[in-house]
Amino acid sequence: MPTTPLSRDASGAIITVSGLSKTYATGHAALKDVSFDIRRGEIFALLGPNGAGKTTLISIVCGLVNATSGEVRVDGHHIVDDYRAARATIGLVPQELTTDSFETVWATVSFSRGLFGKKANPAFVEQVLKSLSLWDKKDAKIMTLSGGMKRRVMIAKALAHEPQVLFLDEPSAGVDVELRRDMWRLVRELRQSGVTIILTTHYLEEAEEMADRIGVITKGELMLVEEKATLMRRLGRKELTVELVAPLARVPEALAPFELRLSPGGTHLTYTYETRTSGAEAEGETRSIADLLALLSAEGIAFKDLHTEQSSLEEIFVSLVRRAS
Repeated sequence: MPTTPLSRDASGAIITVSGLSKTYATGHAALKDVSFDIRRGEIFALLGPNGAGKTTLISIVCGLVNATSGEVRVDGHHIVDDYRAARATIGLVPQELTTDSFETVWATVSFSRGLFGKKANPAFVEQVLKSLSLWDKKDAKIMTLSGGMKRRVMIAKALAHEPQVLFLDEPSAGVDVELRRDMWRLVRELRQSGVTIILTTHYLEEAEEMADRIGVITKGELMLVEEKATLMRRLGRKELTVELVAPLARVPEALAPFELRLSPGGTHLTYTYETRTSGAEAEGETRSIADLLALLSAEGIAFKDLHTEQSSLEEIFVSLVRRAS
């Protein structure tokens, strides 16, 4: 993909959401005083259960839905007062497949470029189609394509006008493994070229792998926005599992402070502990494990293997949502 020129301060926020609320005519409050920034050039994952307000938030930022209160600025442009400039900065790939079934791939992608006032650029359209493995389908009518290919066309349409910001709302929904792999390769390439990516996904392992920062929203309220690595350390848990040489009938009293779990059959002991962010806490954590191993030795309990596991983003997310419900 060609490098997208960056405007304004390349180190600052490209999207600023301030005090955003949305209440529908039914009285349903879809968003409640949401405020956060999205940094230029990052991959930001917006996570939340169904009905949390993710799509409403994206729709407001993209100018498709009016907020009840608050404001949004995209690259310095007010999404209402300066709609055309703000919207031209954004590419949107919605959840639903909405394409003109009787148009060809080439025509619909080229038309999307023209909608934003961009001059015709067949070379650029060709590059977009090739990057999404659509070039051999350029003359095919949309109605003849598979669901996965239609999803690729939606992404091509969103990229046609060279946006600085790309929203991917559940881009992996209903697509095959090959398309998912191609999609994330393209996302990485776009980020390297300076495009800011905001995605929502139910595949939390993808968010864990791809995102720089994570936002969690539930019941219309933004629970947190945090660096992914910091979030994983702060809210994650680790488990140390000790594989014993000989099975135990019970955990010795001397080991009670560690609250160990003994596996069925008595062949494994599991120690669960919080991950730490500071040097002092991490050092104490290491000491604690060393103390556990020393106590095992003192109790005459021999072990033949150790391994650790850390909480996944999915486990952290589920814990946060449960806490809020």
